[in-house]
Amino acid sequence: QVQLVESGGGLVQPGGSLRLSCVASGSNFRFLNMGWYRQAPGNERELVAVVTSGGSTTYADSVKGRFTISRDNAKNTVYLQMNSLKVEDTAIYYCNTEILWRPYWGQGTQVTVSS
Repeated sequence: QVQLVESGGGLVQPGGSLRLSCVASGSNFRFLNMGWYRQAPGNERELVAVVTSGGSTTYADSVKGRFTISRDNAKNTVYLQMNSLKVEDTAIYYCNTEILWRPYWGQGTQVTVSS
C-alpha cells in the first residue's frame, strides 16, 4: 500500500511555469513506475507522463517538449515540471502508481492557466 500527496498547483498565466511534486509513503518507491494524470472539467482523466522505476519516460503528445517528469528516489518524490503552459493545460493533476495491478491516486492538485 502507498499514499500519494501532490503539491505545487496554482494559478499561472499562459506561457508560465509550475512544478508539481508528489511524495509517496513507504520504502519501495524506487521500484514503482510513477505517473501524472490530469482531468479537466467535463473530460475524462488522461495520462500526462510516466517515469518507470528505471528512469524511462513517456509523454502525451500534447505536452511533449513542454513538460518534464523526473523522480528523486532518495526523497520518495516524483516531479512534473511544466513550462510554456497553455490555457488548455488547466485541470486537476493527479499522481498515480500501481502495486500488484491495483491503482493508487493522490488527492489531486489544481492547475489553472489563465490571463
